[in-house]
Amino acid sequence: MKELIDYIAKALVDNPEQVTVSEIEGNRTSVLELKVAKEDLGKVIGKQGRTARAMRTILSAASAKLKKRSVLEILE
Repeated sequence: MKELIDYIAKALVDNPEQVTVSEIEGNRTSVLELKVAKEDLGKVIGKQGRTARAMRTILSAASAKLKKRSVLEILE
């Protein structure tokens, strides 16, 4: 899951070297924290949050296949 979010975020931003994804694992749920450069934050979130929502949808579909639950948090 971490690699998936990393790949998508690096494709969206202007500074892919500043993209970091950290994963906090729980029993059934894992939290993915995405951190990008301040000037790329708008590109990752998108208009009215559409890009972020699409990334969360892809993440939930991929994690459902593994019978887990994943949550994406975008940090400033």
